[in-house]
Amino acid sequence: MAKDIEEGCCTPKSSACWIPATMVCPLAPKKKPTVYPARQRVPPKNGYFVPPDLELIFRVASTREALA
Repeated sequence: MAKDIEEGCCTPKSSACWIPATMVCPLAPKKKPTVYPARQRVPPKNGYFVPPDLELIFRVASTREALA
């Protein structure tokens, strides 16, 4: 019976069964710097859109708040 125990399971010891050594991961890629264009924004030729009744809307809202 002692002979069965000695011939039973054993840990494989050949180099083919070894766990390979850990490899070093490559570094993360570096972020490229953002380059902003040097040109400045030019205002529109026709100007900015301003609705004609915009001021009336704000006037009405402020008078309603004053009454409340």
